[in-house]
Amino acid sequence: MGVSKKTETAMGMGFAVIFVMAMSSVLCWIIWTFFLVPTESNLFYIFIKATGKAVTPDQFDLTYLETIAFILVIAVFVQLVEMIIRKSAPALYEALGIYLPLITTNCCVLAVVELNSVVMSLNFIASVVHGTAAGIGFTIALLLMSGIRERWETIDIPKPMQGLPIAFITAALMSLAFLGFSGLKF
Repeated sequence: MGVSKKTETAMGMGFAVIFVMAMSSVLCWIIWTFFLVPTESNLFYIFIKATGKAVTPDQFDLTYLETIAFILVIAVFVQLVEMIIRKSAPALYEALGIYLPLITTNCCVLAVVELNSVVMSLNFIASVVHGTAAGIGFTIALLLMSGIRERWETIDIPKPMQGLPIAFITAALMSLAFLGFSGLKF
């Protein structure tokens, strides 16, 4: 809701989210596959086994660290995006304000990474595509909302409905519209 008042800020936030989701999907898939899951491809297992010790992959089950690892990766990419935007587009950086660092705590970003790695067990390419597509979908929804909110400036909205109430009603109606696509099979 905070960055959907103007299309320019919504587009900037959308591109930031696309980048964070795509890059986090890549790095979190690598961390999950090669460091956290107790398989023959776990790098800790491979390294210790190479020293000659008798170990099994089950001894290297670090899956309980997934949330911490994934949030750290997301936070690193958000900081990178924040530094890039601060240097390259100071006006956009000022317009996004506090909402840019809040990408770190955005449940959508963590959910996409969790879905790619843990829940759906996607391969590398599918994980990258899913992360990027989820970011694009987030951007489309943000742009639609910003377009609607910009139109509100030209229409007469009753006083009690102005601001947040009409924004929540619009978001609810948009979610119902998107829900209509959930049963489609391609």
